[in-house]
Amino acid sequence: MRIAVTYENGMIFQHFGHTEQFKLYDVENGRVTDTQIVDTHGQGHGALSGFLTEQKAELLICGGIGGGAQTALKEAGIKLYGGVSGEADEAVNAFLNGQLAYDADVKCSHHGQGHSCGEHHCGEEKHGCSGN
Repeated sequence: MRIAVTYENGMIFQHFGHTEQFKLYDVENGRVTDTQIVDTHGQGHGALSGFLTEQKAELLICGGIGGGAQTALKEAGIKLYGGVSGEADEAVNAFLNGQLAYDADVKCSHHGQGHSCGEHHCGEEKHGCSGN
């Protein structure tokens, strides 16, 4: 299995559509056998589901994520665990141990409110991108 995590400086990046890197974890028999950090090369939002498909990701752990991206991931057959924060490695270990705290109904709450992610910095909590 290959797990992808939105990634920045060891942490789970909190806005899927703006992530510049993913950390990929190859898992066999419930253990991480290899990791790599891959750059998205400026791709964002909808293009990222295709990027993850190319990387052979089967599962995504992320912070906030909008509805369109969720739909694209579902159509690509990539299982989503959103609303997660903290260290990427710890989140993957928690997932493998069946202890990952995530939000099955995660939303990037500013979507659909008359503006898009390209118009502001999604790290700003006032926009609700944290997935919390």
